[in-house]
Amino acid sequence: MGTNDVSRRQALVAGAALAGSAALTATAFGAGPAAAATAHSSSGTRVKPTIVLVHGGYADSSCWNNVIAQLQGAGYTAICGSNPLRGIPTDAPYIGSLLDSIAGPVVLVGHSMGGTVITNAAAGKANVKALVYIAAFVPDVGETQGELITKFPGSEVGPVSVPVPYTKADGTTGIDLYLGKNGQAAFAADISTSAFQVLQATQRPFDADSFIFPTTAAAWKTIPTWALVAGRDKAIPPATERFMYTRANARKVVELPTSSHVAMLSHPRAVADLIQDAAKATS
Repeated sequence: MGTNDVSRRQALVAGAALAGSAALTATAFGAGPAAAATAHSSSGTRVKPTIVLVHGGYADSSCWNNVIAQLQGAGYTAICGSNPLRGIPTDAPYIGSLLDSIAGPVVLVGHSMGGTVITNAAAGKANVKALVYIAAFVPDVGETQGELITKFPGSEVGPVSVPVPYTKADGTTGIDLYLGKNGQAAFAADISTSAFQVLQATQRPFDADSFIFPTTAAAWKTIPTWALVAGRDKAIPPATERFMYTRANARKVVELPTSSHVAMLSHPRAVADLIQDAAKATS
């Protein structure tokens, strides 16, 4: 076989691979004109919205696994946005680009710092029909997470956070915060010790500067909101959650009196039910 034949075969294989990849992406995310045309089924019934879930600090996308199982069992497509945890200027555009890739309606869910991200990322996104806050920050324009977490007493995560310096792309030094091995009581008191140990070992840290970036948009002012209060939250105090949810005029607030900050791990059914309430009410 000649060199030209080999080159042609390589080009055909590469082209087929790219085409297959594009088809898989369009299927997974509902992207493309064909998917955009399926907002209603042939029978005229509405297609269920895609559920996009955004995690917070000390976590990764796997924290939503049990909730996703519930949602998929109810026939929903769910996508976990991998939050960079670098702060609003990085995190919000990143999640915003994920929202732009999805055709059809979206219910956008945020936990903890993920609430700040969805508050900023959803602004101006016409496909986002509902916001759901799970033990999450709901900042207003100009507010920082640092201000909100100290608005009411009760947060205990500061002393169990471990600072680790890292070098940024521009050569300056940043500080990443990790949840220490002694952090279960403050963060996840109502899951098993073994489950916490896995969470702590697989966590993603967040940049300490995340607490000083001011919110630039408040999508909850124009998008209907649902929310969940974790009654024994020692990361974001329950009083802070209630204040933020009331200010956002949440259509429904569920309170779990015994829940720690990680309600999606300890009460996945209740979290999934609230998300489905938002989906049904806005579709």
